[in-house]
Amino acid sequence: MRFKRVFLIVMDSLGVGASEDAHQYFNEGVDDTKANTFGHIAESMDLKIPNLEKLGVGNIIPIKGTKSVDLTSSYVTKIREKSLGKDTMTGHWEIMGLYVTTPFQTFTDTGFPKELLDELEQRTGRKIIGNIAASGTEILKDLGEEHMRTGDLIVYTSADSVLQIAMHEEIIPIEEQYRISAIARDITMRPDWKVGRVITRPFLGTNKDNFKRTSNRKDYALKPSEETTLNFLNDANYDVIALGKINDIFDGYGINKYSKTVSNDDGMKQITEWAKKDFTGLCFLNLVDFDALYGHRRDPHGYGKAIMDMDSQLPELIANLNDDDLLILTADHGNDPTYVGTDHTREFVPMIAYSKSFKSGGNLPVLSTFADLGSTISDNFKVKKTEHGHSFLSKLK
Repeated sequence: MRFKRVFLIVMDSLGVGASEDAHQYFNEGVDDTKANTFGHIAESMDLKIPNLEKLGVGNIIPIKGTKSVDLTSSYVTKIREKSLGKDTMTGHWEIMGLYVTTPFQTFTDTGFPKELLDELEQRTGRKIIGNIAASGTEILKDLGEEHMRTGDLIVYTSADSVLQIAMHEEIIPIEEQYRISAIARDITMRPDWKVGRVITRPFLGTNKDNFKRTSNRKDYALKPSEETTLNFLNDANYDVIALGKINDIFDGYGINKYSKTVSNDDGMKQITEWAKKDFTGLCFLNLVDFDALYGHRRDPHGYGKAIMDMDSQLPELIANLNDDDLLILTADHGNDPTYVGTDHTREFVPMIAYSKSFKSGGNLPVLSTFADLGSTISDNFKVKKTEHGHSFLSKLK
């Protein structure tokens, strides 16, 4: 193998401008053709990202306040998405070589069907309130006190293909919460109602002013329909380390080590700790706060601050990389916090590849699919490849 360890960081939703097919994707009736998550954040604030600048993020697209630089130890480009959709699972699955040709069903505009909710009530013995698309924190303010009085389940969705259930840990014990969510997952496996994920959303607090979600979240995802790069690495006895929600996104398929994270900051600390350890294989991290806390909530300043926080943590990670390590930074879709609505946006995503062993650097041609990342990782470790994507390993000098 050329690189003993590959560190892959998905900066969740940090797109770099509308893709060619963005006219086919909409937010509240407005197509995504003018979306640009990274670019618009920089235009809305004084974005200071010196370490990403050194790696060449300003060479990918124009970013206000960020210069284009001479690249000596990194390669950069942007990548288009081939799958149909603009959600987290679709993006991550494509990164690892699996195309999604039928978008996951969403219930953003209509709520979940009465028949689905009736069965969930019957099988759990609890009534349901909510059934709307909502922010996870705002719906606690609206319905959390009612839930505490009645024990009714707060069911809601978002722009993603997801059914979320918010429950107070002192009203419904956490193991019972997980049992309820498992029932919901079983019900929503039917083709007419199939959603990408069911999520347990535990919270604590005494009233609407101090409700706070806990770290006991649990995702019930769909298993990928085919084997991905993760499976091929695992089958060849390489380490496949999943940090953050990666294990949930792939339902553990092909993963042999994993841990959750409570924030972007925690994710960066965990991947840096892994960089200090001896392993051979892939360490795969998702930084979810960009998307969940700032993109969907249309908070460009919060999003920008989170980018700067991550930027400030990159030097420690890089300092702990060995000469035979490869670091890749990318994203899974866009979520322009200056855009209409609260949905993801159909965008190109950035790709930065860095190694201390590189003797040069530069701009690569635009990659035609996220699956080029999985193909490159498979190529490096000499394992089986999926049918999608092409390796760019030979271009990294």
